[in-house]
Amino acid sequence: MVGWSPLRALEGTPGSVRKYYAYKSTKAVEFYRPIMYLFFLAQGLNFTQIAILEATYNVTTVLGEVPTGYVGDRVGRRNSLLLGTVLISVTLVGIGLASSFPVLVALYVAWSMGYNFRSGSEDAWLYDTLTADVGEDAFAAVRGRGESVSLAVGAVAAVVGGYLGSVDLSLPWFVAAAVTALGAAVLATIDEPQTYADADTSALDLRRIAGIARRTLAQRNVRALVLYYYVLYAAVTYLVFVFLQPVFETVVVDLGVPEADVESLVGWFYAAYSLLGAVLSYYTGAIRETVGMRTWFVTLPFVVGGALVGMYYVPVLSLPTFLFARGLADVTKSFAGQYVNDRVDTVGRATVLSAMAMVSGLAVVPFQLGSGVISDAVSPLYALAVAGGALVVGSALVLAWENPIAE
Repeated sequence: MVGWSPLRALEGTPGSVRKYYAYKSTKAVEFYRPIMYLFFLAQGLNFTQIAILEATYNVTTVLGEVPTGYVGDRVGRRNSLLLGTVLISVTLVGIGLASSFPVLVALYVAWSMGYNFRSGSEDAWLYDTLTADVGEDAFAAVRGRGESVSLAVGAVAAVVGGYLGSVDLSLPWFVAAAVTALGAAVLATIDEPQTYADADTSALDLRRIAGIARRTLAQRNVRALVLYYYVLYAAVTYLVFVFLQPVFETVVVDLGVPEADVESLVGWFYAAYSLLGAVLSYYTGAIRETVGMRTWFVTLPFVVGGALVGMYYVPVLSLPTFLFARGLADVTKSFAGQYVNDRVDTVGRATVLSAMAMVSGLAVVPFQLGSGVISDAVSPLYALAVAGGALVVGSALVLAWENPIAE
């Protein structure tokens, strides 16, 4: 990794991609992520209620992904991104002010809708922009470098968020809202990609969209990838992010760290986790060339699942597992996005990508609810071990049916 720098992601790139990197740097999630679940616990919520919040988010994702993807295909990806970013910024302010479970449930619905407007449209805008300006094969590498920039900025934000949380657990939410609003200013300056501008979307109705989605999913390897990645892997790794904070707190306190120092230490851990993730994401293109997407997808679920099971027996293993979790997840998401994008046309692209996110959002709901109940009954570590076992067994069954990545 010698010579790595997030600024290298800007070298030799067209203006449209530079603006994409600028937008990615305003995602702002690292401000509140180190204290997110500590904040909810401080409001009097238990693990089951936190799991219900996450399930509410994902049910809203399921109901809203395809309609918002359709909006992105009809009115433009830039407009969809802009609407989602403004909605997220306003919602973050609301969460920082909230003090009851019912209010947080309502805010989670709005939060999910904001990300719905961004999810399919973001990758669709990038893929079509690269098709016109660079080349479609660059998607995984450019998306990975965008995540690298985001995580590098997020490393600083995580430290700041940890210290802000030690003063008041609401402060990181307000700062994140302000930085997210800067993303709306960046989006206001971008243009729709030429491939989208040239495409005929005037006759794009729901029946035509459904046909595009069916044709995409009719490809056997794509169906296998949906089960393998969007259902199993994405759902289980989502739980890793949910339970990172309480497990981290338990482990470091057992190692002798005073409880008063946990919030700031979590911020530093998130900074290290973000920097390592930034390095892995920056080299997404190189990983694809040297390892190959097929080998990556065949191997990774078993490594991650085995690590989650091992954490239950040796809790200190959770620290290196969590440290690598973000980078591995982002590289894998970029690979999955490249694979699906390569198999769908410009017209309907945002809707198909949103449909994939919808499937993932639906699949994670039983994992969330089950893990919340198991965490309250036993412990978060045990819940992650159960999820890891499900990932290993489920991945083996999918591979026995069909390899999710075609030769």
